[in-house]
Amino acid sequence: MLLRKLHFSKLAIHLIFIILSLACIVPLLLVVSISFTGEKSLMLDGYHFWPKEFSAAAYKYVFSGASSILNAYAVTIFVTVVGTFLHLLITSMLSYSLTRPEVTYRKALTFFVYLPVLFNGGLVPQYILLTRILHLKDTIWVLIIVYLVSTVNVLIMKNFFRTIPNSLIESARIDGSGEIRTFFKIALPLSKPSLATIGLFVAIAYWNDWMTASLYIESPKLRPLQYLLQSLMNNIGYLQSNAQASQSMESALGMLPSEGARMATCVLAIGPIILLYPLLQKYFEKGLTIGAVKE
Repeated sequence: MLLRKLHFSKLAIHLIFIILSLACIVPLLLVVSISFTGEKSLMLDGYHFWPKEFSAAAYKYVFSGASSILNAYAVTIFVTVVGTFLHLLITSMLSYSLTRPEVTYRKALTFFVYLPVLFNGGLVPQYILLTRILHLKDTIWVLIIVYLVSTVNVLIMKNFFRTIPNSLIESARIDGSGEIRTFFKIALPLSKPSLATIGLFVAIAYWNDWMTASLYIESPKLRPLQYLLQSLMNNIGYLQSNAQASQSMESALGMLPSEGARMATCVLAIGPIILLYPLLQKYFEKGLTIGAVKE
């Protein structure tokens, strides 16, 4: 009887996760299918999981300014890679130092780190700091520095470093290892699960960020992918709302692939970043539980 209950509970759990997986995968497949469907077919036949009229017009429209798309990809990849690396480096070094009893005024520093959680300066002071004092407006570094430190991530890493036995650190010191070498050779390799989990979330935040570019970037060469795609969608909406402009565009490109272009931008936006999940899968489950329980 107990065995049957266990089997039923496992079956129910598997069924729930299968349904949740389908709820995530099916819309994604539908988006890909719509992006490769002709605009006329979408209007006449609606949405299907397999295109009734295969067409790459949406991607041709999106890549009609191919140099700008490729340049936006390069900017976004640079910002995501460099920003995530610097975020993990600064967060881990700051968290490690806050856990070491040798650091003078450690509690006061911890208070200053956590203070922004309670009282945030807001957008205006941040804008004045970045543009008037640091003079970072219209530079690629402004896209990185905004998300360089997160208090929540510092808290997670700090709780993880507390789980490293102090005897391990003391042994390294007795063997002649300095603080920097102990951090990079012992503490950092042990924190791979938390680094992978935080790194994934930070990379997604950098990849999907378009708000920072809309505030601080004016040069077309520094526009990231998400901002460029959002501008593209705004242009499509403008052409649809302006009959005269739409007619001139349709005469140049045939029928404007508005619905397909929307889905094509979604595919282009999520394509590269979704490849990170399989690579970090083995660290992800363990990393999520780190910092969740305080003993």
